[in-house]
Amino acid sequence: MNRTGKESRHLSICVDRAADDVYAYASDPANLPAWAHGLGGSIERIDDHWVAESSPMGRIVVTFAPRNELGVLDHDVTLPSGETVHNPVRVLVDGAGSEVVFTLRRRPEMSDADFERDAGMVAADLVRLKELLESA
Repeated sequence: MNRTGKESRHLSICVDRAADDVYAYASDPANLPAWAHGLGGSIERIDDHWVAESSPMGRIVVTFAPRNELGVLDHDVTLPSGETVHNPVRVLVDGAGSEVVFTLRRRPEMSDADFERDAGMVAADLVRLKELLESA
């Protein structure tokens, strides 16, 4: 538990690609359908937001942190209910490669099974990201 009483889990994966390469790919919302299946199979830019219509959660709006040199890939996901979930993500330099760290925060209404399911989905997304980047 963190200071606010909410549970967080850090999921990470090492990628045999430079952090700048990983960040460049992962920070482009148009690439999300290829590796972040939890956000849906398609995403399109509508005004200043990215919208996924085919998300497992329904229609969601994704808002990304501005591009930066620090490897911050944070994004907010606004659910159909109007609730916004903040997702901290970092690309860290790890020698010649990198590490991608996703902080999964448990929402108050989540059951243990829901939290584990979300953790599994994030872990699978990170594996897909690694595979795509290492095969390119």
